[in-house]
Amino acid sequence: MRFVGVIDIGKTNAKFAVVDRETMAEVAVRTTPNTVVEGPPYPHYDIRAIRKFLYSAIRDLNASHPLAAISITTHGASAALVDDQGQLALPVLDYESGLPEIFAQEYEAVRPDFATGFTPRLPQGLNLGAQLFYQARAFPDAFRRTRWILTYPQYWAFLLTGIAASESTSLGCHTDLWDFPHWSWSSLVTSQGWRDKFPPLRRAGDRLGPVKPALAAELELAGDVPVLCGIHDSNASLVPHIVGQDGAFSVVSTGTWVISASPGAGLDKLDPARDCLANIDALGRAVPSARFMGGREYSMLTQGIEAAPDAIAEQSIAAGEIMLLPSVVRGCGPYPDRQSSWTVDPALLSDTERVAAISYYLALMTADSLAMTSGQGPVIVEGPFARNGAYCRMLAAASGRAVEISASATGTSIGAAMLLDLGAAAPQAPGARHAPEPALADYAARWRQAVTS
Repeated sequence: MRFVGVIDIGKTNAKFAVVDRETMAEVAVRTTPNTVVEGPPYPHYDIRAIRKFLYSAIRDLNASHPLAAISITTHGASAALVDDQGQLALPVLDYESGLPEIFAQEYEAVRPDFATGFTPRLPQGLNLGAQLFYQARAFPDAFRRTRWILTYPQYWAFLLTGIAASESTSLGCHTDLWDFPHWSWSSLVTSQGWRDKFPPLRRAGDRLGPVKPALAAELELAGDVPVLCGIHDSNASLVPHIVGQDGAFSVVSTGTWVISASPGAGLDKLDPARDCLANIDALGRAVPSARFMGGREYSMLTQGIEAAPDAIAEQSIAAGEIMLLPSVVRGCGPYPDRQSSWTVDPALLSDTERVAAISYYLALMTADSLAMTSGQGPVIVEGPFARNGAYCRMLAAASGRAVEISASATGTSIGAAMLLDLGAAAPQAPGARHAPEPALADYAARWRQAVTS
């Protein structure tokens, strides 16, 4: 059971990766652009092209790395409507299409409230329920012919195995389809008469079945290669962290979006007006989450500056009243309606001082996002900001929690491969650790006072 093939479909690219379970590393990868066909009948993913690419990649890489299993992870906010013959009743809608908003007022009247769905109302087709609502009204005959509504990872599992399944990480990611307090289908699903179109619920790591015999022969797979049910990509990234963890913790994943998540914590502090929502992890637990566009803000603010903050620059920022206040990218994050400003002219700062102040700002935004997820215990940081010492030190001080740098392999493909046997997966090895520093905590308190005054 050494090599696991992972179908990993992101919004920009689709890839097939082979993960070596002994080293938990990708040892072979093929990628292709995830193109959008403009129509008709609406902008949709080129399923035929992705399928052709994936089958070719599976055949080629299996020859050098015999696959013991295939796992699947994809972006959210997508579903395939499949008829009785296993064919698409409608193309898979591109979630960046604005078409679901045609019925926005009608949809607003029937979608669950935040207290049950823990889903904010998102634009375009980012709420999967809005896509289904649009398709049911704009194409009633095709929707009536639909036998199964399959969330995106489970559609690819269906193509490989012929077995239809639903799965909670994909149903629980800002879809309006899941009722968190009752841990069941939402009022939207029942009121619209969709319940019978969703197949039975399975776990992300369940082995649905082997690749269909004729397809296995076409792909030159040896024996019965099992296919796992599949997982939403953000939750795949959480898998390496939730394995073997004792006690409470939070994960901060940094990239274009900085996403804070606290598996197993309570949902009571989540605020839909401050970019919060709930997800469901691979173990079937609610995951309070909050986000802001930290990576994009960093790029906008530094404009190519590569200087790393040094101790002198940090001391200069921390000792003074030099602060960047939110929000650089408005409309998201913990302060979506606030206009960003500096307390001093940033042109007067050195490059290292400016990057230190920016790093502190991003850490403070992260800490306030974390607070809404009700997390406790250490904060594990992964991604580009994990290499920013100023960010990590301020995050520890502002949150009052130890910050650990992720030292193990992470990523969507690694997490998806680990689903093959969660019980046997090794827990994360702790990396460098930052403890809260009182001087930085004082800066954090002054920053928060400035933000709220």
